Formats: sequence, structure tokens, C-alpha cells
Amino acid sequence: MVSPKILLIVGGGIAAYKACELVRLVRKGGGEVTCVLTDGGSHFVTAMTLAALSEQPVHTTLWDLKNEAEMGHIQLSREADLVVVCPATADLIAKMAAGIADDLATTLLLATDKPVLAVPAMNVRMWQHAATVRNVATLRAAGVTVMEPDEGPMACGEYGPGRLPEPEAVWARIGRMLSAGASTGSSFAQPELVEGSVLLAAQPDFATPAHRPLFGRHVLVTAGPTHEPIDPVRYIANRSSGKQGFAIAAAAAEAGARVTLVAGPVSLPTPAGVERIDVETAREMTEAVKAALPADIAIMVAAVADWRVAEEAGRKLKKDGSGEVPALKLAENPDILAGLAKSARRPGLLIGFAAETHDVITHAQAKLARKGADWIIANDVSGDVMGGASNAVHIVTADGVESLPEMPKGAVARALVERIANAL
Repeated sequence: MVSPKILLIVGGGIAAYKACELVRLVRKGGGEVTCVLTDGGSHFVTAMTLAALSEQPVHTTLWDLKNEAEMGHIQLSREADLVVVCPATADLIAKMAAGIADDLATTLLLATDKPVLAVPAMNVRMWQHAATVRNVATLRAAGVTVMEPDEGPMACGEYGPGRLPEPEAVWARIGRMLSAGASTGSSFAQPELVEGSVLLAAQPDFATPAHRPLFGRHVLVTAGPTHEPIDPVRYIANRSSGKQGFAIAAAAAEAGARVTLVAGPVSLPTPAGVERIDVETAREMTEAVKAALPADIAIMVAAVADWRVAEEAGRKLKKDGSGEVPALKLAENPDILAGLAKSARRPGLLIGFAAETHDVITHAQAKLARKGADWIIANDVSGDVMGGASNAVHIVTADGVESLPEMPKGAVARALVERIANAL
């Protein structure tokens, strides 16, 4: 069997993080990926992350003495079956159209004799600018496949066409191009149509269990913070954004599961195919979790407040000018994870999260034993993880610890769901 070889050029844009998920999808589909990280791209993703996901060296410069002594940019441009530029920024598209070769990425694009797929991502005004329209037309006339960008809200706050297509859509286009190349006898390496390869997986039948490893399973996910009222105006809370829990719910749904998401007070959109139950307090979340049972898998991602005010004030607490500060008497909230572990309706796989600021793995191992969970997913939240776009987690089980590199939270979610499916 010959695995299809993809040369992935990662351009400089906020959407570069989605290239990480694209690498994972191609690898899972049976392809090999070699990454070229542009200088701009390196400001959004790291070479370490791409190397870990691709299991290949990542190329960043034209001035590597060893590689260029062997004409490395020529080899890179010729050994692949397909060259994919993702994200293709306005700058990269302009250089491709003009034949400029001033770094490794643009040099190998000019030197390649293989098909090229460009996946644009840029501000809506940049995409609609006459220069970009002209450059895209030039590339298409030269035989480059340029995908249409998605339309929607952008990181800059504007709305319109210019968003990078989702990695699944890019993966499907790659599969179609490889399949067409293999069937028409083009310059592709004629990869074999083997079960599980990217060629067969390019347009999978997602309605069938074979392509959806959690098909028929019920997955229960909690996400976000809880708000514990002090009075009608104030509350006790934490900085959890809910992003990681929502990403896990989305990934489980993509894997075919029936997903119930119990969400604390966050403003995130509900993932496709997910049943959402909104709650505010820890006690409300506890009852919602109980009502959602039975479940095959429970993933308790929510950062539930440990304590609540014992007696909520019926009116807003006011300063009286005396300088005295009101004393808040706290009561302990229900332990949702430990309660599930002891429940007669305990899910077959029970996973908790541990947000720690020090001794992360040590605390997670202690929590695993104390709570009665099967796995604890631990992460260091001393930085900007809460509310941020990326995460680095440790999967702690009775068998040991698996540490994943820092990745976008969507990629973390898919990695966890993949391991859950394998465990089942």
C-alpha cells in the first residue's frame, strides 16, 4: 500500500490553528503529512505542535544548510502527491499569482510539478478586493484549485465570506483530488484504495456506525462555570469559559453519539446535534445531570463552584457607611463527579477534569482515587487557559499518564473522543 503524501503549507493567519486538526484528519484517513510553517504561521501555531501531530519534521526556512545542500525545497515540492496551502492568506495568494519566491513556502510552490490546493482565509474586504479577485482568477487559470471560503463572523468582528472552511471540508476536498488523480493516471503516486484510507474516507457515509465510533452511545457532558448567588445582583463564580466542554460535546456528536450537554451560564452557541440544558448553580447542575442519566459516558468538564453562600440575601447588600464588611457564611456544594461514581446508574466510563495551578499531575492522581472516576483530564490553568483558545492536558488513569501537546481546544476534544472510542 502507498499512502498518499500531503505537503501542507501553513500560512500566517488566526485560522492557522485549524491546520492542526487538518493534519489529524489526514493522518487518521491514512495519509502522510509534511508541514511547511511560514514565518507568519509560526505566530499562531508552533512547529512542535505540527511535528507532534504529523510525526514528521517541520520545515520553516529556505536557509537550512543541510537540507538545501541536498536541494531540499525541490525534493519537498516533488515528493508529495498534493500541495495544500492552508490557510492561504491574501499575501500568499498574491505571491503565488505573481510567481514570487522569497521564502521556503513560495519557493517550493513555484518549483512544484504537483497539484496545488489553496484554502483561503482572510478579512471579507481583503477577499472581495479587486486585487485578490484578480489573483484568485490567475491561480485558477494556472490550474490551482482554490476553495471558496466560508461565510460568517470573523475574528476581526466583521461578517462575510473569508472564513477558512472547516477542516472536515478541506479533508473531503483533498480526498476527492487524490481520488481523481489516482483514477485518471495523473502525476499522483497512485495510492491504493484501501479500507480506512483518506481516499475512501473523503466522503464517508456518516449515517452508518462504521464511520462513527460512538454511534448508539449516550454521552453526558458538563461545561462552563456555575454562578452561586450572594444576593440578587452578585454571585460567586470562576473564569471558566465553557469552550473546552462545548468542544468535547461537539466532537462526541461528530463521532455519532447522542450528546446531552449540561451548560453553566455561558454565551456559546450550541454545537450541532447536541441537546443542551442550561443551568446556573451547582445544585441545578447536579439535578440536571441526574435527570440525564442513564449515560454510557460522562465527561464532567464543568468548573463547578466548591462552595455557595449558605443564605442568599433577598435584597442587594448595601454599604451602610460604617466601614463594616458583611461576612459570608459558605456551604459546600454537591460533588457531582463523586456522586456519579457512587450512583447505581454510574456511567460505564466516568471522566472528570482537574484545573490546577501547581503540582498538576500529583493533584490529578489524588483526585482520581478520591472521586472514584476512571479518568481525570488535568490541565494547568495558571496562565490564560480559562477563556483561551488552546489547552495542554494530561490524561490520568490507573494505568499511567498520557500528556498531550498544547493544541486548539477543538483538537484536544477530538483527541479525547478518539481515545474514549478506543477505550470502548
